[in-house]
Amino acid sequence: MWQTILNCLPRKEQGSRIIVTTRFEAVAKNSLVDHDYFHQMGTLGDDGAKDLFNRSLSECRDTQSTKASQNDQVPPERIWKMCGGLPLPIVTMAGLVASNKDKKPEEWNDVCKTLFPEQQVCQKPEEFMRIINYCYGVLPSDLKICCLYFSIFPKGRKISKKRLMRRWISEGLVSEKQGLSVEDVAETCFNQLIKRQIIRPVENSTDGKVKSCQVHDMVLEYIISKAAEENFVTVVGGQWSVPTRSNKVRRMSLHSSDSKHARKAYAMNLSHVRSLTVFGSLEQQRFKSFKTGIVQVLDLESCSGFKANHASVSDICKMTLLKYLSLRGTDISVLPPNIGDLKYLETLDIRQTEVEELPKTVVLLERISNILGGDKRTRKALKLPKEIKKGAMKTLRVLSGIEITEGSTAVSNLHELTGLKKLAIYKLHKSGHDELLSTIQYLGGYSLKTLVIDDESSEFHDKLDEMSTPPLYLNALELSGKLCNFPEWITKLGDIVKLTLSATLLGAENLVRLRGLKTLFSLTFSVCATKHDPDIAAILHKNKSDYGGEIFFPPGGFANLKLFRIFTPILPSLNFSGGAMPGLERLELCFKRLEGLHGVDKLKLLHDLILTVDGKADNTTKSILNDLKAAKGNYTLSIKE
Repeated sequence: MWQTILNCLPRKEQGSRIIVTTRFEAVAKNSLVDHDYFHQMGTLGDDGAKDLFNRSLSECRDTQSTKASQNDQVPPERIWKMCGGLPLPIVTMAGLVASNKDKKPEEWNDVCKTLFPEQQVCQKPEEFMRIINYCYGVLPSDLKICCLYFSIFPKGRKISKKRLMRRWISEGLVSEKQGLSVEDVAETCFNQLIKRQIIRPVENSTDGKVKSCQVHDMVLEYIISKAAEENFVTVVGGQWSVPTRSNKVRRMSLHSSDSKHARKAYAMNLSHVRSLTVFGSLEQQRFKSFKTGIVQVLDLESCSGFKANHASVSDICKMTLLKYLSLRGTDISVLPPNIGDLKYLETLDIRQTEVEELPKTVVLLERISNILGGDKRTRKALKLPKEIKKGAMKTLRVLSGIEITEGSTAVSNLHELTGLKKLAIYKLHKSGHDELLSTIQYLGGYSLKTLVIDDESSEFHDKLDEMSTPPLYLNALELSGKLCNFPEWITKLGDIVKLTLSATLLGAENLVRLRGLKTLFSLTFSVCATKHDPDIAAILHKNKSDYGGEIFFPPGGFANLKLFRIFTPILPSLNFSGGAMPGLERLELCFKRLEGLHGVDKLKLLHDLILTVDGKADNTTKSILNDLKAAKGNYTLSIKE
């Protein structure tokens, strides 16, 4: 195999190197070819171990303060020394310490003695499992349950936070408490598991919150073993074969759907299954094997072989207690009318499918909270029923990926959804603008926090400035399409965290107009150009010619901005003065031609400068990029060509 890979690589001797990493020595040695070098990583020395522990401890502390408070106990050095210089145990112990700020040094010494008596140190995987077992044992009961839930997902899988939280809620693993909504409680549990280093974030949203996470292989191995021991989750076809103590399966996660594992799964007692998650193919699945009356979670995200004429579609609608249904990324194209029989359904996820329209029976879903459809990347949208009766779907909180069709009366009845927190419209028609405008104004006075409107051709954006009572309490606003006029009320959004203006016809001067938004965390501005669009060609020329061909950011403003992104074919020269964007940490620019970039060194908190060249760079752009490479900034420079 290694020789096959090697044959695909260039042999031009230009100094390039290929590094293959693995945790298994045998794999590394077997991959050696000719003069390849084998390097075995050693453990960290005392200084490196201490530095990693302190950095991890700082990252794990409460978000309210990045520094240790005076009341925090100073942990003894034995904590990181007993980890034997191994990074994973060090990071894990840092998470434990951060979650127990009041524990005294002598108490930590007792913990160390319990884990490694006689001054022993962690040297082997099984010894690290002692640390994991202790960290799990001291978790509060609600976090233990949420922790075991990760055993459902395969090794190395990137896990969506929202997907995870919605599943927790549907299974009743979290509930409202102390004035917090169930969603807030779920997010608190998720953040606690990150703080304790049980899981690690791998992707952030543009609002700064964690979007997805992963579980380290060794931690996952422990979690799967513990979940099997407690008959919490039964994994079939996974990386680790763990026998279950009970033949009664409560939650099944099928990682492999070949005939061997399918036979193993159906040999079990499936009459008590309340949660089914399938990864891979559905060709071997038979939903009739399950007692349909008690299944509460059915997650088939990205499964192949699941089509509209699949007999199992009707079987799914017989799962009358179903609360969470995800068919995202499958080949399904139609939802049957009896979807309305799922009276307890809370989440319906049919994003990135061929489903184009919701059946009219969807209004019978009395407890529905999340309807997720369409495909944002391809601008494919989900049509609502022509009519939505007053009082229907009152529990709806998220309505995403929809199309407002011509002649539909549904938009006027969206007024009734006063609990709606997110409304994402991917397609509009030229009729019904006044009703939609009225609906947005009305919902903006209640719970609406996120508004997404993609209007490619209906000219609805031109009406946004006509709002008498705009939604001033939005946390996130995304407008896509030919936005020619800048609604003045956007500059008055006092709670806005995330603002995206994409595929617009706005001039570059509008960037500076937004500088007074004190709560703004991320700003994305893009001009999507085509050679045959005279309007976009004109705005690109205007952006280049105005202000002497330069966009100048004066001192002050953008007080809380951490992420700034611009995507445009021709990017005028950007000039940051001292004191401009004082908190900016990440700057992303994507362009075909860059006119200039000045004052980046004045962005004192900048961590990452990411430049993406869309196509072949011209000489001017190459010269600017070379100058940036030669400069020694206090930030990490990444250039993608």
